[in-house]
Amino acid sequence: MKKIFVFVGVLAFLLGLTKQEATAQIVDGAYKRTDVYNRKPTPLPYIREADVMWRKKVWRIIDLREKMNQPMYFPTKEVDGRNNLVNLFIQGIKDKKLTAYDAKNDDEFKIPMTFDQVKEAFGATTRVVKVRNVDTGEMEEKPVTGEIRAEEIKQFMLKEEWYFDKQTSTMNVRIIGICPIQEFFRDEDVNQEEVQRRQVFWIYFPEARELLAANEVFNPQNTARNFSYDDIFLKRKFNSYIVKEENIYNNRSISQYLSGRDAMLESKKVENSIFDYEQNLWEY
Repeated sequence: MKKIFVFVGVLAFLLGLTKQEATAQIVDGAYKRTDVYNRKPTPLPYIREADVMWRKKVWRIIDLREKMNQPMYFPTKEVDGRNNLVNLFIQGIKDKKLTAYDAKNDDEFKIPMTFDQVKEAFGATTRVVKVRNVDTGEMEEKPVTGEIRAEEIKQFMLKEEWYFDKQTSTMNVRIIGICPIQEFFRDEDVNQEEVQRRQVFWIYFPEARELLAANEVFNPQNTARNFSYDDIFLKRKFNSYIVKEENIYNNRSISQYLSGRDAMLESKKVENSIFDYEQNLWEY
């Protein structure tokens, strides 16, 4: 009798192991993918100050509604281990892998923010709003629990520096920081007529590169060769336009002195001036 109990116990133990192994071996695809999680950011060459003979800082906008930039906006929730860019930043801040910096006063990465402060910057605080009662048609006050609405991030601002390296005779660029821009409506704007925009926080780009390199972006042409977010920025696989260049007038933005078509032409003029500088150094 004792031998029978021992045999049954051993059999149950082996069956449990077999079931556990079967569960552990589930692969959602034709093969197990590990390469993306082991990716490291591409090392950038060292820059000697003496070799930089010209430089200019510019700020540009990446609009996520443009088709080329949509891989940064989607998926709005995690799919196959992929996250959109803002959710990646939010999770990185929450896990203390990234440091968020205050975007209200400047873009020089001076004031670190906690995750609670990031939520507050998003407007994710419990507040009382007025909503219309469907039955009576009257406006009533209703408490709303705040939550981060990542889908309201429709743009990103990049801060970058272009420079000419005389050692290699090349014009290069380094991204310094990236800032999500939220589009929302005020509580009192019941009809949602005037869209508001605010810069939520700044991320120091060199600090974020390790996280960006280990997270992939959907490649519609070949999902076996998905890019990482680090690839997207280093290879400039996005569309954008310049909104500010460093200047003597407190680094004012283009929108402060021009609007409409004139602002668009000024943005293009600043961009062309960067490439014209390099071209004008050569003689044929």
